Amino acid sequence: MSTFHEKLISASRKNTSLLCVGLDPDPALMPVKNVVEFNRAIIEATADLVCCYKPNLAFYESMGYPGLETLKLTLEHIPNDIPVIGDAKRGDIGSTAQAYASAMFQQWGFDALTVNPYLGMDALDPFFEYADKGVLVLCHTSNPGAADFQELLVEQEGEYRPLYEYVALKASAWNRHGNVGLVMGATYPQQMQKVREICPDMLILAPGIGTQGGDLENTVKYGVNTNGEGLIINSSRSIIFASKDSADYAEKAKLAAQELRDSINRARSEIML
Repeated sequence: MSTFHEKLISASRKNTSLLCVGLDPDPALMPVKNVVEFNRAIIEATADLVCCYKPNLAFYESMGYPGLETLKLTLEHIPNDIPVIGDAKRGDIGSTAQAYASAMFQQWGFDALTVNPYLGMDALDPFFEYADKGVLVLCHTSNPGAADFQELLVEQEGEYRPLYEYVALKASAWNRHGNVGLVMGATYPQQMQKVREICPDMLILAPGIGTQGGDLENTVKYGVNTNGEGLIINSSRSIIFASKDSADYAEKAKLAAQELRDSINRARSEIML
């Protein structure tokens, strides 16, 4: 059985893509009412353009019990060779974390999961122990309030660093199975540059391109590793809601995904020259 990283590299190279499409259905923005049909059409339109998909569980949980069935059916439409990141940002005390890890990896079958490091290593160990799964640790998020805590200067042994840098250092130390990555918002490219220096080989998931206005060129420049890989750029709303017309929403999503995938590749090519 292949690991998350193996599936990711395979899909990325097959589709020449660092693009992840976020499957975050919002009934207020969708041109059709059936969420499963909407997601199926988006997946079929973009499956040859992505390296992975990332459903945010909040959008499904907000629909109640039917939303969980919707998520299950959505996952069944994703081709087996494309990895899926569960965007749940889990993080709790050890026994609860064990239950979360079992739910996300064994019950839902996600290939990777976003997690919150605020409670420390023992809260994340249950996720790390799934060596074939990816564990993406929130480091510097894309939202405007990220600086409230993540950029606070922290002193250790007489040295001051912003908190997000210490998170990167800790995540690197926790990466004993080679399955740990970092979440770095594309809206903060300078911080991404610093984290890439700290963690030259770790996978980075970069949300914030598209509606949030993230810096694509610098995200690619500072986010990729020396092989031009090691980076996942996520876009959700700007792709899946590219059209409000029920007749062409899937086609417009495909065009938006292709344009972004190609823009990423152009930026990557310039770096690798």
